[in-house]
Amino acid sequence: MITGVLKSKVDQIWNTMWSGGISNPLSVIEQLTYLLFIKRLDELHTREEHKAARTGHPIEKPLFTARQGALRWSRFKELAPEQMFETVRDRVFPFIKSMGQAGDSDEGSTYTHHMKDALFMMPTARVLANVVDQLDDIDMVDRDTKGDLYEYMLGKIATAGQNGQFRTPRHIIKLMVDMTAPTPKDVICDPACGTAGFLVAASEHLVTHHGDRIYKDAQARRRFNEGTFHGYDFDTTMLRIGSMNMLLHGVENPDIRYRDSLAQTDLPAAGDDAERYSLVLANPPFAGSLDYESTAKDLQQVVKTKKTELLFLALFLRLLQTGGRAAVIVPDGVLFGSSKAHRTLRRILVEEQKLDAIVSMPSGVFRPYAGVSTAILLFTKTNSGGTDDVWFYDMQADGYSLDDKRTPQPEKSDLADILARWRNREAERKRMRTDQSFLVPKAEIASNDYDLSINRYKEVEYEAVEYDPPMVIMQRLAVLEMEIAKGRAVLERLLG
Repeated sequence: MITGVLKSKVDQIWNTMWSGGISNPLSVIEQLTYLLFIKRLDELHTREEHKAARTGHPIEKPLFTARQGALRWSRFKELAPEQMFETVRDRVFPFIKSMGQAGDSDEGSTYTHHMKDALFMMPTARVLANVVDQLDDIDMVDRDTKGDLYEYMLGKIATAGQNGQFRTPRHIIKLMVDMTAPTPKDVICDPACGTAGFLVAASEHLVTHHGDRIYKDAQARRRFNEGTFHGYDFDTTMLRIGSMNMLLHGVENPDIRYRDSLAQTDLPAAGDDAERYSLVLANPPFAGSLDYESTAKDLQQVVKTKKTELLFLALFLRLLQTGGRAAVIVPDGVLFGSSKAHRTLRRILVEEQKLDAIVSMPSGVFRPYAGVSTAILLFTKTNSGGTDDVWFYDMQADGYSLDDKRTPQPEKSDLADILARWRNREAERKRMRTDQSFLVPKAEIASNDYDLSINRYKEVEYEAVEYDPPMVIMQRLAVLEMEIAKGRAVLERLLG
């Protein structure tokens, strides 16, 4: 968790750039992203130098050649402001942009590939020197510290009211990852990845629970760093930020690339991702509407609709391999919408796939930038049915106030209970429909036109309230009126 001291340092850096003329919060994040990337390169090279010194062998893949030593963070941070500004602008930035063509591959890693479009926007030498000094003062050796630092900066985008739609609350992401429990065998995808929050959380889960397996040998490490995480987005800025976010969380080369997930494309490689992934984690865009002509034809064959939230569900089914599972956020309308497209998709999930659970979330979860009611949808792709009972949970609180302030309220959280009950769903058979969670048989869902709204199945207990007889209430009113009349008479005498 980011501490108050670290938070104040980040705020100070933010204010330095803001007052220096970079007023767009997303641009601030971008420039800090580039500087953190440069700093990280120096850290990696230094680690390789120490390794070479211990083993007596030369560095296998140096990030900096002997002639590029001046481009390292540890070197140029000691320069005078004007000299530092010229070095970073004229040499360091071209260096990180050209890294994408380095080595045997024409593309290089994803983050260096996306850095090709980087623009140096630091307005003055003074601002750059000030920011470099402040970043250098922050100890970011620990992976969690770097991750928390970056998450806090991403949070400031939403606070500023711009591009908040790209962020899903981190505790909700963690809940979804814990419920799906990724393993080293999983191939994970988020086709609307934004800042890569779901992929980052999945990587943290793997490091925490399967660290011995993902780092046991070079092949396992390479699979973790290059073959496990996949994300798409059609915003190049988000691709750069997402790639850096993954890097700062210890994933060196994830597959994060430019793609409009729902668009029709004639490229032969476009279909390569069909049935490729074993786990999909996503919070796709809500309330969008596309033209039929621009939407992928294979998605339209699953469900004829213009609504993005329904098209994304069809996309998830296409991306998942048989036996693959998904945990995705959908607006409540998906659960009970009456259109043919809504009913068709729900029928497919219940009858042709294995619908596992619906976690209904309160409308304040995405405040301050969205008040829509949402739910977490968990299902497994089988193409042969398998739904017996669907588990419903009515989340009342997520550990924060449900107003725009989102004040932490750790004593009010259902998240731990959700995870515990999810892991022991057999015990839920004894739960009543008046409880916060319960199981609903598939036959009952089918008889309700595949309505997946929890309110359709939850029973509410109404407490009988006894009121006094009307005549007793009238007598009390009469007494009150007499008292008011007496008080008024006294007041009139005092004034008269």
